[in-house]
Amino acid sequence: MWRLVAPAFADTHRLVLFDHVGSGKSDLSAYHDERYATLGGYAADLLEIVHEHDLRDVVFVGHSVSAMIGVLAAIEEPERFARLVLIGPSPRYLNEPADNYVGGFDRSDLDSLLDALDSNYLGWSSQMAPVIMGNPDRPELGAELTNSFCRTDPEIARKFARVTFLADNRDDLLELRTPALILQCTDDVIAPTVVGDYVHKHTAGSTLVHLNATGHCPNLSAPDETVEAIKAWL
Repeated sequence: MWRLVAPAFADTHRLVLFDHVGSGKSDLSAYHDERYATLGGYAADLLEIVHEHDLRDVVFVGHSVSAMIGVLAAIEEPERFARLVLIGPSPRYLNEPADNYVGGFDRSDLDSLLDALDSNYLGWSSQMAPVIMGNPDRPELGAELTNSFCRTDPEIARKFARVTFLADNRDDLLELRTPALILQCTDDVIAPTVVGDYVHKHTAGSTLVHLNATGHCPNLSAPDETVEAIKAWL
């Protein structure tokens, strides 16, 4: 997912890329329901990688839900992290009318989405990936995201989706003290502009940049703009 972005930083940074448990070439036997019942389990994985390689002054780049995983890790061990790059972050996908919070999804929408994912993961992937990606005039991008979804273990993906879409990390934003760059895309159906504004408002010392890129995956659809924004901030 970072093949168009990571090389731009190879001359100036040590690059460490990894697959979350359940995706890519990860060890599926490492997945345990209890550990990964919340995003905290994935943040613990990130910290294990940091410890294993004795990484310090880390610039963490996280996309979508992985942005919040990075936030949780930085709150847990702030001394390890220098900066966070949060691309399309969302602390809460569910609308909360009582709090006047707009996350982008009504409960009925999320229930329908998760039910469809449970009943036919591959079908859900082929239908939803192009919607998430946006850029309908470039169908090859949606196809690449679909293929990425299909390389994820279906059972783990179903559980991960529930953890992701039902999580509420709004209070965690208030605890973050690591400087953060928020990259917000245009016409993002997963993390709309109002969500990016919320993250910026509730994250101390953060910088918000609105990209011209459309959809939810600028690392694939607009890598040059993404790289430029990150480099300018760093």
